[in-house]
Amino acid sequence: MSTLQKYRTLLEIPDEMQLLTLGEGHTPLVRSRSIGPDLGLKNLFFKLETLNPTGSYKDRFAALALSGLLADRAPICLATSSGNTGAALAAYSTIANIPCHIALIDGTPMGKLTQMYAHGAHLWMLKDFGKDVKKTDEIFEGLKGIAREYNTGIQVSAFSTQPFAMQGVQTISYELCDRGNQPQDVFVPAGGGGLTLAIARGFQKWSLAHKALHTTRVHCVQPEGNDTMASAIRNGKRAAPVDKSTTTISGLQVPSILDGNDVVREVTETGGNGYLVTDQRIMEWQESLARKEGIYAEPAGAVSVAGLERALQQGEINVNDNVVCIITGHGFKNTSAAKPEVVHINEFKELKKLLNKL
Repeated sequence: MSTLQKYRTLLEIPDEMQLLTLGEGHTPLVRSRSIGPDLGLKNLFFKLETLNPTGSYKDRFAALALSGLLADRAPICLATSSGNTGAALAAYSTIANIPCHIALIDGTPMGKLTQMYAHGAHLWMLKDFGKDVKKTDEIFEGLKGIAREYNTGIQVSAFSTQPFAMQGVQTISYELCDRGNQPQDVFVPAGGGGLTLAIARGFQKWSLAHKALHTTRVHCVQPEGNDTMASAIRNGKRAAPVDKSTTTISGLQVPSILDGNDVVREVTETGGNGYLVTDQRIMEWQESLARKEGIYAEPAGAVSVAGLERALQQGEINVNDNVVCIITGHGFKNTSAAKPEVVHINEFKELKKLLNKL
């Protein structure tokens, strides 16, 4: 049974709607073998959204988005993306038999472009889109006009634009609770804030339906070069756009607010906090996940672990609590972040000599 079907009673889905699926959801929750003990945590877990069909949590969004477009007889799927949303929408568009057109964030990694193209999506790279807030807003207004011409919406993984499809992302929280051991803390990477908001709302909805014993604290983690929400949460202020996003972390370069103010309010209501982390530390944690835990995450997927480290440094986490880091996307999506060291050998006997030195 698909995740959407399993939790259908917690989602506002018309009874007659056919739900498309590629097997999204039901992703593993893996106990940390090394990083947790190294940090002094007794119960650290990783939610591996890397194992969704297209390699990220965005499949949960795309499954419901394309189910809705199919029900509405939409002529096209029109979207904006820095990669993962586009890859997911392109894949689900194929099974819905709906043409997919994607306006790309400037600088989208080649791995993600290749994935979208493989599924037959039409790709349009727009200069400074997703980096400069003024240019981003102008382009988005133009896309709204195109959407009106085709009598459809723009598929963006944010509640501010697609609240119906974003319900699919809330199933992450339902899966974490359904194991009978609801976590005390969840750390979430954030760009526009849609994932963070979905997880916070998912826990809230589960709590109301099942009378949960405690509230899970949801923490919003952002790169320092795109601080639209994290500092606002910590300082009790409103979310604010940045003129130019300077982070190099693909997927989190969102200078606009999108779901920002709702994130600030609802994360605060859970008792969670905001954390800023450097690009360098994110890259170091990406390497640690791969080499210590066997988890190959794209840089954006390691942001949650960097945020957890900051929380521990500031004494804001109980080391005995159950803590979950959301690992959002697979490392194969952005291989430019890795720099393999390869030793070239001419003769087999040279290999044997090298091995004997180890």
